Amino acid sequence: MALVVQKYGGTSVANIEKIENVAKRVINTKEAGNKVVVVMSAMAGETDRLINLALRTSEKPNEREYDALISTGEQITVSLLAITLDKMGYKAKSFLGYQVKIVTDQNHKEARILNIDTETITDELKRGTIVIVAGFQGVDIKNNITTLGRGGSDTSAVALAAALQAEVCEIYTDVDGIYTTDPSICPKARKLNKISYDEMLEMASAGAKVLHPRSVELAKKSSVPVHVRSSFNDDGGTLVTKEDKEMEKVVVSGITYDRDQAKVTVVHVPDRPGIAASLFTPLSDQNIIVDMIIQNASIEGYTDLTFTVSRKDIDEVKKIVETVARDVGAETVEYDENISKLSIVGVGMRSYAGVASKMFTALANERINIMMISTSEIKISCVIEAKYTELAVTILHDAFGLEKEG
Repeated sequence: MALVVQKYGGTSVANIEKIENVAKRVINTKEAGNKVVVVMSAMAGETDRLINLALRTSEKPNEREYDALISTGEQITVSLLAITLDKMGYKAKSFLGYQVKIVTDQNHKEARILNIDTETITDELKRGTIVIVAGFQGVDIKNNITTLGRGGSDTSAVALAAALQAEVCEIYTDVDGIYTTDPSICPKARKLNKISYDEMLEMASAGAKVLHPRSVELAKKSSVPVHVRSSFNDDGGTLVTKEDKEMEKVVVSGITYDRDQAKVTVVHVPDRPGIAASLFTPLSDQNIIVDMIIQNASIEGYTDLTFTVSRKDIDEVKKIVETVARDVGAETVEYDENISKLSIVGVGMRSYAGVASKMFTALANERINIMMISTSEIKISCVIEAKYTELAVTILHDAFGLEKEG
């Protein structure tokens, strides 16, 4: 008897009818001879509604109370699924994060899971119960409710699968797998049967929205196979798993883009030790994630320092950076919110030459200027003007022949 963890996203549980469809899928998995743990998101739009209520009440809500409020969406869906399964004649029980002791740190709104007490879940599974757990939430050592931030339900599901040593973690969503790129802007995009943890992690961090990077990182660390599937059909999805030799034969597996980007350039910065630390430390203190960083060559003791952040953070970034720029004697600070990050990803890039050349040539042929470049072992990212995003994705998809199998 295998143990299967299934996670259902907000669009999969948006109303009673869809929750009934989820119940049928859960029953099918149970009837196939499996133990089942289900992780639920809030109904589509519910968390945003709760956030708006908090922000209408206060411009800067108390973070403890904010988490207590926005975690209530999942309480509704886990209870409704348990009620539905009970109506259908199956023993089910719902649990909130604090009831199964998903223990997190004390970082409200972006908490990280430290430990999961599996005893309660294991006992219920032994009794034949379908266990339903609220995603996105946990509890700190002082019994305060915490939330896990964006993609938190995916993270909850993978963490539970790891703690319970599940056979697989199935992520059900409104798409039927991982594609070579976004099908909405590139009709030739092809669904991948499987992808490595490293490729998925790079794609998620570079803008792919199907899985959050935290959940992929956790899956890799714990060797949890993750199967991304649609909750609206029975088609096979994409398996996120360990790298194998077949994967290495594919040079580029996918192309991602991220429009949620803003570029910041601190101009004519004194080139001396400690300047970068004085700039990026206060950004880190405010939990602002810095993505790409480029420092120009020093000329007569001065340099330019350019980096990218999420566009939603730009107002806070301006306050911090302009203060630091004055303190260190920089000339000025320039901002550009009209940009997009474009990335190609593939484990095969490790052993093939000429990948960057092909990428840059394809963009140059369409007169698309590259503002910034960063690389990793299996990824090349460029910053370009936002207006060229769709064109760039399409031409790179064609350039690397991603519409073809293998």
